Amino acid sequence: MSTPALPTITPERTALLAMDFQNGIVPLAPDADALVERVKGAITDVRAAGGTIGYVRVAFTEDDWAAVPENNKTFTAVAARKMLHHENVAARIDERIAPEHGDIVVRKTRYGSASTTDLHRQLTDRGIDTLVLAGISTSGVVLSTLIEAADLDYRVYVLSDGVADADPETHRVLLDKVFPSRAHVIDTTGLRELLPSA
Repeated sequence: MSTPALPTITPERTALLAMDFQNGIVPLAPDADALVERVKGAITDVRAAGGTIGYVRVAFTEDDWAAVPENNKTFTAVAARKMLHHENVAARIDERIAPEHGDIVVRKTRYGSASTTDLHRQLTDRGIDTLVLAGISTSGVVLSTLIEAADLDYRVYVLSDGVADADPETHRVLLDKVFPSRAHVIDTTGLRELLPSA
């Protein structure tokens, strides 16, 4: 039985989101340099086709740390350790894939890309209904953003070689078993093939 063909991506209605590719996070990914190079290539492809590039970074002000409630298991630890201050070099986006003029850039304070940012409004204002997700980690920002995006009715693609997780089994289960019910799982070569040729 043949797999149905994926729809061609319409660049003007598409955004590639590069999520949590920050100086303090990228080194935690397996084979980090190769991952960044693949994502850099995908960014170049989407940009060249006329698509939008969005950058999501996790970073905190003193007020953000103070506002984390005790019942938040993950972020109480982040706040207690004063991790990822928004002005710290560790919170900056990796310069190899740095944003350019006209790109979307948002700063978040939770796992998902939309719940603590105006990302959805910015995407909607640009007429974007399709997202291509790349990020670290697969079980963190990618999972949370995918669920948010699916609930907001975006068409979603996840770049299988543009996401990474410290736990290879979790990474595999998400890509093979969980994500396909909510998104098209493709690699960066597949993305290039879905973009209209110039």
